[in-house]
Amino acid sequence: MRRVLLPLLLLSFATPALAAEPIEGRWLTEGGRSIISIERCGKVVCGRVARILAPTPDGPPHDKFNPDPKLRNRPVQGLEILTGFNDAGGDWRGTIYDPEHGKTYKSILKREPGGLNVKGCIMFFCQAQHWKPAK
Repeated sequence: MRRVLLPLLLLSFATPALAAEPIEGRWLTEGGRSIISIERCGKVVCGRVARILAPTPDGPPHDKFNPDPKLRNRPVQGLEILTGFNDAGGDWRGTIYDPEHGKTYKSILKREPGGLNVKGCIMFFCQAQHWKPAK
């Protein structure tokens, strides 16, 4: 019995862990309103609003719906909206901030053909968007 278990145990350590596909790069949000730049931030992955593409009548948008009144004047362009993403073995998990509503959600990011699947979740209810590579 030992002769069988020992080789199986050694093989289990030699098997590579499943890893999520890299998500770093520049992504055009659904609806083409902005470009998000995703990159390494130390040991995790984060994402910032690199560029606002849809003009607003009041000028550049600010984080006016932030629950913290002290942060409501900061510009949305440059704002970190993807925070603390770690490779979860097939996808990336962290949090996403929605400046249009001032809410933060658990988030799952996954590469898929032609783009990036972006989910924001409350408990087990999720809404998804498809972001395309930005040129």
